[in-house]
Amino acid sequence: MNVWDDDEILSEVEFARLTEHVNEIKAFTSGNHKFNNKIAFLVDMKIKSGKNRFFVYDLENNQILDQGLVAHGSGSETGIKGDILQFSNAPESNCTSLGRYSVEKPYKGIFGKAFRLAGLDETNNNAMKRAIVLHSYKEVPSDEKEYYIINSHGCPMVSQEFLNRLSKYIESSNSKILLSVYY
Repeated sequence: MNVWDDDEILSEVEFARLTEHVNEIKAFTSGNHKFNNKIAFLVDMKIKSGKNRFFVYDLENNQILDQGLVAHGSGSETGIKGDILQFSNAPESNCTSLGRYSVEKPYKGIFGKAFRLAGLDETNNNAMKRAIVLHSYKEVPSDEKEYYIINSHGCPMVSQEFLNRLSKYIESSNSKILLSVYY
């Protein structure tokens, strides 16, 4: 899935933001063998929630392998026109937290299979304390919509179909996958 095919998956501005974060991930993973340096997950919170904004990225071949919808936290909604979101790392904020996460081992939670997320930055270091996890929810659609999708309590929440695809990447990796959430 090439970023620049006829369907143009990303706008030029979105592609520039993605490239910037891919470069940061490559720099971070190149010297840190704890993390996968072939695959990374990226979420662009500037893209509307009804559009694909969660990307599985091939760091070696510089291409998007998969993409899907992802919910943001209800506390991130500001009600300001222009889709301005706010972000917080505070417990009980119900906000999405920006930053890099380490995707941890799966467990079975109230939404079924989920992956714990360990925040690696000051902006998301409360992720474990806040129980911020990658999980599915039946109300998250599998395909893009012309409207906003449901919100989470701060977790990156995806469709069951997309989580199944993400699980294959996570569980076949010998090292931790980095998830970067940016705005």
